[in-house]
Amino acid sequence: MPESPASPAARLITVDEESAGQRLDNFLMRELKGVPKTHIYRIIRSGEVRRNKGRVSADDRVQPGDILRIPPLRVSAQPEVKAAAAVPPREFRVLHEDDAFLAIDKPAGVAVHGGSGVSFGVIEQLRRSRPTARLLELVHRLDRETSGLLLIAKKKSALKQLQDQFRARETGKTYLALVRGDWPARLTRLDAPLHKFLLADGERRVRVTTPDDPDGQQALTLVRVARRIPVLAGCPQGATLLEVTIKTGRTHQIRVHLASAGHPILGDDKYGEFELNRELARHGCRRMFLHAWRLRLNHPADGRSLELLAELPAELAGWLPPVET
Repeated sequence: MPESPASPAARLITVDEESAGQRLDNFLMRELKGVPKTHIYRIIRSGEVRRNKGRVSADDRVQPGDILRIPPLRVSAQPEVKAAAAVPPREFRVLHEDDAFLAIDKPAGVAVHGGSGVSFGVIEQLRRSRPTARLLELVHRLDRETSGLLLIAKKKSALKQLQDQFRARETGKTYLALVRGDWPARLTRLDAPLHKFLLADGERRVRVTTPDDPDGQQALTLVRVARRIPVLAGCPQGATLLEVTIKTGRTHQIRVHLASAGHPILGDDKYGEFELNRELARHGCRRMFLHAWRLRLNHPADGRSLELLAELPAELAGWLPPVET
């Protein structure tokens, strides 16, 4: 298969004004046409990509004037064409759509984008199903195992405006989470910093850390009890349904904060309890009970206040016992 020769030296790319606030991985995917996404993630993780001579993470936001050093790369156009053809077109349930953006109800088990061992995700499938769309870009992320509200921008101006709202904590992102045991009524605010690390096999994990950790990231989670469930099949300790609002968007933030408080999310295979999850599966709960339920934001074009809702999917709502009257 013919390939273009490797670049003789590293490339330097200067971030422009229109790309302000974009995640590094998204920026590079647009700049490095023909380079497989898995390779882009690999050179970021290995530290070969540098921003202003320092290391950078895939989810870091680039800013105008940033200088990115890209290592020499081999580019083959043919595999990229084959990869694009292998992405099946798919539409998702639309909760809101206009000229600026759309909000969809993402199912659990579907990644939001390809990379890190995943060939494709929501955004690639949407682009395949809407070939005439001028632009479709993820505004934010959801874990693969999490269902619910996901925003996709249809204009660059909307992408920047919505991402600015998220960064400025002007949006209200509320999730529904079912956790083990009886959540303490007094515990309404979780603000322990979080530290990202890799397991020996390269899988990403997060843990609560101390305020003096130089690699710790500030994280704020607000919790409200929606319903107490003293008797739940497969969970002898009972459970609590929580409305969880995040003021920062850290990796695995809700999962780690709730687990660190002694009340892991039911069905969480990373931060939950293996034996409990296995018992829950026998009783019909075969996924993590975390759902992006409500999102409050200002419309990126006219500033009007919007509240978007994604009701619990059937596999979660049907598993909850009836409300006693």
